[in-house]
Amino acid sequence: MIDRIIGKLPEAWRGPAELLAAPIAWVPVLQQTLISFFFEPQPGWMAALKYIFLLFPVLLGVVAVWCTGLSVYTLPFRSGRTRFVSLVLLAWWDAALSVWLYWVGMVRVVGVVLGWALGISRLAIRLMMGFLRDVVGTPFAMSSMLIRGYFKPGVPWLGFTMLLLWGALEAAVFTYTLEPRITTLMADLSGSDESRFTVPILYAFVLALVLASFACVQALINAARTKDPRFIAQIIGIELFTICFEVMFLYRGLVEVTMPWIAKDNGATVATAAVGWFGVRGLTWFLFGQYGTPPLLALIARRPLTDVEAPHASMRSEPFWRLAMDDFRRDLDWLHIKSDEMLELLALPVVHLLGAALNFAMILTASRPVFNLPFRSLKEVTESRDMETTMHLEPRKQVSL
Repeated sequence: MIDRIIGKLPEAWRGPAELLAAPIAWVPVLQQTLISFFFEPQPGWMAALKYIFLLFPVLLGVVAVWCTGLSVYTLPFRSGRTRFVSLVLLAWWDAALSVWLYWVGMVRVVGVVLGWALGISRLAIRLMMGFLRDVVGTPFAMSSMLIRGYFKPGVPWLGFTMLLLWGALEAAVFTYTLEPRITTLMADLSGSDESRFTVPILYAFVLALVLASFACVQALINAARTKDPRFIAQIIGIELFTICFEVMFLYRGLVEVTMPWIAKDNGATVATAAVGWFGVRGLTWFLFGQYGTPPLLALIARRPLTDVEAPHASMRSEPFWRLAMDDFRRDLDWLHIKSDEMLELLALPVVHLLGAALNFAMILTASRPVFNLPFRSLKEVTESRDMETTMHLEPRKQVSL
């Protein structure tokens, strides 16, 4: 470009013009060569390495060469030429240091990214191994927890469960023995043979009666503990009516089905049914009924299942969402800190080059640099020097006549 301009000048002026343009005549050629270096056909990974590691240093070099070449033309008009030349030389030193710090910073960024990737991979593997360990070990842990919880004082869940199972079994037996008679009775009353709802309703009714029989026994024991004669007499009367009802309507039918040779004698049938009631109710009561009936009554009445509450039962537990929100806040704080660190790692190398280029321009125009390189953090970029004070030029000395 400069050669074209000189070529258009008259022949007598070309020599002085070439001598005058000598400090910067070679700069456009160098700039074109460096730019063409990045546009050469090359593999993708090679182009990426060039743009990442060489583009910004080359641009800084072009700015430095232009500013240095143009500063040559200002030397005859400057006062303090020694200081100006020293500033230019120091600016070249800062530029070389900035380029080195840029390359080191890029390598550091790559190392940090690889370290984070390795750390995240290790964390993912540990989480996966922990998840698999929890999945495999959860049944054993649950079994161990249930066993430990069972042997601690508290709700007798085994007795409660056995009571419910026994009630269901006893209700099924009595439903089987009563079903023909109840079906016939309902058909006579309704005048229809439709009986699909008879068995479920009968089963629910008999199950309630069986569980109520255990509740009557528990009420009799509680009355005996109060030592109140009137209350005890009332409970005994209720228990006798219960025994008579179950013997006559439930156990009598069972005896007729299982022992038909006794069913011919009505008295023997009733006596056998009564003995069967006492035997069955006594065996089941002493095995699991005395332990399972109180929790059943407490569950129906919506009372505490145990009389003794744990010391920490009155303490309010921490809401689960608050713990989750605290973990979420800690994760966000960690993410913000790491993002700031990553931003500083990525920005500092480029900021060094930009600062060095701006120092060259400010030395050319204001005879002083803007920044003290290198920077230790991004905060130091804005706090290192006041821009207004930097750009304020010293007043020129008045020449005395």
